[in-house]
Order: sequence, then C-alpha cells, then structure tokens
Amino acid sequence: MKDSNFLKENNARLMWHPMTSPQDSAAHPPKIITGADGVSITDIDGHRVVDGVGGLWNVNLGYSCQPVKDAIAQQLETLPYYSTFRGTTNDVSIELSYELSEFFAPDGLSRAFFTSGGSDSVETSLRLARQYHKLRGEAGRTKFLSLKKGYHGTHIGGASVNGNANFRNAYEPLLPGCYHIPAPYTYRNPFNETDPETLAQLCLQALEDEIAFQGANTIAAMIMEPILGAGGVIPPHHSFVPAVQEICNRHGILLITDEVITAYGRTGAWSGARLWGIQPDMMATAKAITNGYFPFGAVMIGERMIEVFENNPDAKIGHGYTYSGHPVGAAAAIACLAETRRLNVIDNAAARGTQLYEGCKALMEKYEIIGDVRGGHGLMTAIEMVSDRATKAPIDAARATKVQEVAYQNGAMVRVSGPNLILSPALILSEADATAILTALDAGFAAA
Repeated sequence: MKDSNFLKENNARLMWHPMTSPQDSAAHPPKIITGADGVSITDIDGHRVVDGVGGLWNVNLGYSCQPVKDAIAQQLETLPYYSTFRGTTNDVSIELSYELSEFFAPDGLSRAFFTSGGSDSVETSLRLARQYHKLRGEAGRTKFLSLKKGYHGTHIGGASVNGNANFRNAYEPLLPGCYHIPAPYTYRNPFNETDPETLAQLCLQALEDEIAFQGANTIAAMIMEPILGAGGVIPPHHSFVPAVQEICNRHGILLITDEVITAYGRTGAWSGARLWGIQPDMMATAKAITNGYFPFGAVMIGERMIEVFENNPDAKIGHGYTYSGHPVGAAAAIACLAETRRLNVIDNAAARGTQLYEGCKALMEKYEIIGDVRGGHGLMTAIEMVSDRATKAPIDAARATKVQEVAYQNGAMVRVSGPNLILSPALILSEADATAILTALDAGFAAA
C-alpha cells in the first residue's frame, strides 16, 4: 500500500472521476476514503463521519456485514468465475435465481437475467422490451417513454430515457424514439401546480396525450423510478404509479420499474412496485443486491414476458455480459438477501427515514436557504437549496459545496447534486446516527 503522501500527491492526477470534470477534481481533490465500519467511513487523515450517502444508495447493510464478506471469500476459493453464456452456468447463479423468484413473487416477477450493475439492468430491460414486441409480431413498437427528472444510468439507452439534461447533452444525438413526460414534482413543474393529487392527474393526462400523439402501436415500454432518486427524491402521489400501469396495460405498453435504488427495502417496502401496489413487466435492480460489495445486477421478469420468451424457438436473447451471473456476485447476493430479510430492514428504513425527513423539515423552518424538503418513504430524503425562496432560484455551486464540506467536518458525509442535497444512508442506521447527520447538516446550513 502506498503511503498517504503518495496518495495525496496523485489524487485526481491520473484518474478521471465519474460525474465531474477533470479540472474540478484537480481544483478540489476528492476525499480519499481509506476505511469503513458500521455506517461510518474514515478518510486518509483519520477523520471519521457517518455516511449519509450509503456509499451510493447501495450499502444498505453497512460496511461491517460479515455474512456477505464471508460468502465472497468462500466463493473465491471454490469457483472465482465461470460464464453463464449458452451451454454453461454455475451453481450459485441458479440458487440466486430461485431466491429472487421467491423474494419478488408479490411483484409478479419470477425470472432473472443477471447483469453487472444498474446501467446494464436498464439496458437489458430496454432491449428485451423491443424484442418482446418483435416476437409478438409488433416490430413497430420501438419507442420508449419516461419521466423528466428520472435517472436511468449512463449507457446510450439509459441516457436516452434519462430525464436530466446533465446526463444527455454532452453525448447527443442519443437513441431516437425516446419521449419524456412531466414528473409529478410539486416544487417545480410546467403546470405551476402544488397539490400532489392534482399534479399527478395532470402528468397522467400528459402521458395519455403523448401516447395518442406517438401512436400506442409505436411504443415499446414506459420506464420509471417508483420514487425518482438521483433527480432529487421525488415521490409521486399514491394515485400516480397505479394509474401509469393501468394506462400502459390498456395500450399494450410494457412497464419497466427502474428499482436500482428502490429495490431491497430502501423505501420502507421491499420494492417500489410493492410500495405502490403494482406488478411491472420488468424490474431493473442492482446496487443493494450485494450491499455494494460486488458489482452485480438483476432484471426481474414478469408473466407477459415469460409467456412470449419461453417455449419459443425464435426467442434467442442475443444480449448479455461477461459477468452476467458471476459466481462471486451471486454468492454475495444470496448472503445479502438472507441478511436483508433476517434484519427486516424495511421497519428501520421507515422509522429512521421519518426521523430524517421530519428533521430536515425542521431545518427548513430555520434556514431560508432550504426551498423544499422531499421524502417520507423510507431512507431517501432530499433538501433542495435555493438562493431565494420567493423566486425558487437555485443556490450557487460554491454555497452548496460549502454546506457539504462543513457538514463533513461536523460529522456526516452528504451528497450535493446540483441544488439538491441527497440523503440515502444505510438501512441499519441508528437513531443516534440519524441525529448526527441532522446535527452536521445544521452546522452546514448555518455556515452557508
């Protein structure tokens, strides 16, 4: 291991970082994290803080989950890798497919296609959606619908259905045939509507209008996060998601829920689909499936897809990844799923999520810099920062960064994305840990 002087000297010098510019990384060197335990992380200078980001929405069981670590170590000794491409498989991927079919049975999903992560799971879902319609003789169904502010990863397909310009503009032209519907985002929307139920109906009308304009017979699928995550934690009114499914079903459009963030307990329910009482045709999952300890993902597949693909000699899936069904990842996922169930993390996610949400709303009463607080469904909360509450003008980057830095110095890692400060800590967060995050935020806002 290189010493701290070497690491600091070379920080951001040779490595390009995701989601920022090389110049920004050089001007503001990233925190060098060298250790972690429980729900806390430690940097190269020995500064230890509560991780309010949960890695990146994925370390649901914290950094000391020994069963997952043991499963990885054991699998590396037994079978470190073998392919699941045509003609071969491995024992642990078979076992995982069974466990996932049991876990997602209430969502109407019983088949798994394994991937290397969330962007891969989204890409797989989009591809299979087009293939489904071709197999049914409707090759003209190639278009995709999604929500503005939605985030669906970084592949060309995912970027194309993404609803945030930050992940699109530098890479256009993207995939043709992708159309975006207004999100049920009460703080900012084209209807100037603040009532969640009324806004949900307006967004649903916009969806119906877009389907009518495009022609239902040209649309393959709608992809949607049950709660928009990276776009700023935007939970819809409870009427919205079931109505989206009804509209999609009525028009023969597949519904894909992007649950890379929301699956495995994040929302206080075992899945975002279950939170809203729907059964999608496909569900893209990843992140918490291995507690962030191994890159892995799974697309879960429902009955409509199964009927068309299985017992069909024409349904060859010409898609997959070298690491699809990786035995080490599958072993990690089996252990993670068992521990997730054993701890019944949804109860704590709901309780601590309420604590953070209410605590952030109390901070809003104290600081004018806070324009909106969103959450209320498990451990996913966002604070939208503004320079002026009356005009809702977004905060400038320097002030937002200062909030984040002062919070870090006062005991909590939080994540700022544009004007949004996003909290997505581990689902095993304690009441004291949540209080520590809120105390650090208080200091951050006071300094800004």
